[in-house]
Amino acid sequence: MSFFRQYIAPLLTVLIFLIALVAVSARSFLPSDLSAPAPITENQPSIVNTKG
Repeated sequence: MSFFRQYIAPLLTVLIFLIALVAVSARSFLPSDLSAPAPITENQPSIVNTKG
C-alpha cells in the first residue's frame, strides 16, 4: 500500500493535471474561439395545455 501512496497516487495526480492543462490550453488554438461568450437567444413562449 505504501508503494501506491508514494509512487502511483502522485503520478496519477500529475497525469490528470497535465491532461487538464493540455485540454484548457488547446482551446486557444481552436478556430471557433471558445473564449467568446455563449450566444443569447430569446426564449420562445410555450403553449401550455390547461385542459384535462
